[in-house]
Amino acid sequence: MPKPIRVLIVDDSAIVRETLSERLSAEPDIEVVGTAPDPFIARDKVVMLHPDVLTLDIEMPKMDGLTFLDKLMSYYPIPVIIVSSVTTKDPFAAVKALEIGAVDVVNKPGGSITVGEVAAEVSRKIRAAFELRESFFERRKAIEEKLQYRQTEKKKPSVPSRISGSVLAQLSTTDRVIAIGASTGGTVALEYILSKLPASMPPILVVQHMPPGFTRQFAERLNGLSSLTVREAEDGEMLEAGTALIAKGGFHLTLERRGATFYTKFLDTERIQYQKPAVDVLFRSVAEQAGRSALGVILTGMGKDGADGLLKMKNAGAWTIAQDEASSVVWGMPRVAVELDAHCETASLEAIPERIVALTREAMMTRAV
Repeated sequence: MPKPIRVLIVDDSAIVRETLSERLSAEPDIEVVGTAPDPFIARDKVVMLHPDVLTLDIEMPKMDGLTFLDKLMSYYPIPVIIVSSVTTKDPFAAVKALEIGAVDVVNKPGGSITVGEVAAEVSRKIRAAFELRESFFERRKAIEEKLQYRQTEKKKPSVPSRISGSVLAQLSTTDRVIAIGASTGGTVALEYILSKLPASMPPILVVQHMPPGFTRQFAERLNGLSSLTVREAEDGEMLEAGTALIAKGGFHLTLERRGATFYTKFLDTERIQYQKPAVDVLFRSVAEQAGRSALGVILTGMGKDGADGLLKMKNAGAWTIAQDEASSVVWGMPRVAVELDAHCETASLEAIPERIVALTREAMMTRAV
């Protein structure tokens, strides 16, 4: 029998430490080797206990979780699952944690979120993070160094150099839709892509696997990095050119056509591939409602969510792109899409923004002829 996954829980709340430890220890393949109330004690226990995976709160005494995470990634990189609430002093803290190197984020218990739900979600993410432990950090570092990309809190137009301004002005349209899906590693990938797209783009719908609350933070973060208007999607809103809508955590995002106009529609149904929002749900609706008027992009992520939906988009006449293995932090979702032949092409993260612009331009020119 394989050795259990060794987990260290870091949280300033004694109740959370005790409850999470009890629930995780009940899993046959997980061993809680220790807990820590603050980063300084956590530092010593990491060195002493050599955990495989660490759960980390963001708001803690003596040293905040982000500072500790940054130091941990520099000196002792291990998979980290953020377990935190959205009521943090830094509105972008969870998103920044993913940028620094955390594998995933989970909401703390509270309100309608039960301890059992959190424990089950953390257990699943611990297992997934453990599987990534050998390649995650090396791939992530290599990709970021190749792109030479760092996030900045300043909106600026960023247009591929070979695309002229006059052509870009013609791209603004609402009769086409771009749908993008991502999971692990997707926050950085989406930041890169949306920061490179011009404001005059067709509407963009994005599903990034994230729990409720954090998707609004992510959208606000992206809005500060992109020339596009980026916000968390609302139910029943009309799609507008130059806007990217991020699926709201806890709801599936779908596309609905009313006459010649596209609208968003939320579905509060069961999780798909453990996810809500799920990429498959969005892609399938885009295939049905937009057909050949759509462009689909599947990015880095664990599992297979989105692959089947991308195939339906391709079969409906849409052009589909799968991120290539070399530029993916986790080549899971794109790999399955490629295996299903759901892609029209593969492209590196570096090339995807320009391909989106070029394909949109080609579609507009074809329609004009």
